[in-house]
Amino acid sequence: MPIDGILNTIKPRGQTSFGIVSLVRRLSGERRVGHAGTLDPDAAGVLPVCLGKGTRLISFLADGKKTYRAQVELGLATDSYDSSGKVIQRGDFSSVTREQLEEALDSFRGIIQQIPPMFSAIKHHGKPLYRLARIGKEVHREPRQVCIFKLELIEWKPPLFIIDVQCSKGTYIRSIAHDIGQQLGCGAYLKDLVRLSNGFFSITDGITVSQLEEAFLYGFWDKLIYPLDAVLLGMKAMVINDNSEKAIRDGKAFSVENAGSFHQDEWCRAYSTDGRIIALLQFQEEKAQWQPTKVFI
Repeated sequence: MPIDGILNTIKPRGQTSFGIVSLVRRLSGERRVGHAGTLDPDAAGVLPVCLGKGTRLISFLADGKKTYRAQVELGLATDSYDSSGKVIQRGDFSSVTREQLEEALDSFRGIIQQIPPMFSAIKHHGKPLYRLARIGKEVHREPRQVCIFKLELIEWKPPLFIIDVQCSKGTYIRSIAHDIGQQLGCGAYLKDLVRLSNGFFSITDGITVSQLEEAFLYGFWDKLIYPLDAVLLGMKAMVINDNSEKAIRDGKAFSVENAGSFHQDEWCRAYSTDGRIIALLQFQEEKAQWQPTKVFI
């Protein structure tokens, strides 16, 4: 039987995000499996894995806010900005005070321009940057706008400090660590990283690889899968009639009453009269119609 939903997995350090997807695909027998938001192999934490029709929600999960706990070490900088890279700078951190660090952190809060690291999957003329970085080639990277909603200093034990970061899609915590070190003049790199949350999903409710394997072995895996609409509860919802459901099946837009209460491109969950989620709709204000965008039937 097809499996539709989302697993809140906790990726361990040393394993790739794709490796978790492959494991879920093998255990479940479901071919359509994907993750929402890559974690580096050295990082751990929340990795939502979508199965079946849940894969149509990957973009919603990937676009959500994410929270990380990062341990950063001062006095060293690496080419990858993390512990897996080659040391390219050594500096004296002994004069850096907590007050100076707090002042540096303040410049990374809010909307900032961030230059992605060379060791990243961003492509340059069709090639991932990390492939160029591995052969010692560095290319110009355009700054990208990201938003740091929260940046809090949790622990200060020089040369190490720990920060919690809540950020938008596309933020590189490695780059924040590196850039802090450059601003302080002594260099810094990301020593450890844990993703605490990804949108709706939190590490406190996540399942480890061993728990996942046990659940499939003893047949209670279905108790761990979140339904499709679990991540969509912040959207408005409507119950549709049979005619509207047929239109959705055919990919056609349809009209609704009280259209004035909705705005252009606003999202809405559509349910059948027996409680099944049918689709995600977007409102087309000019024609006062709903356009099916993500269909689950």
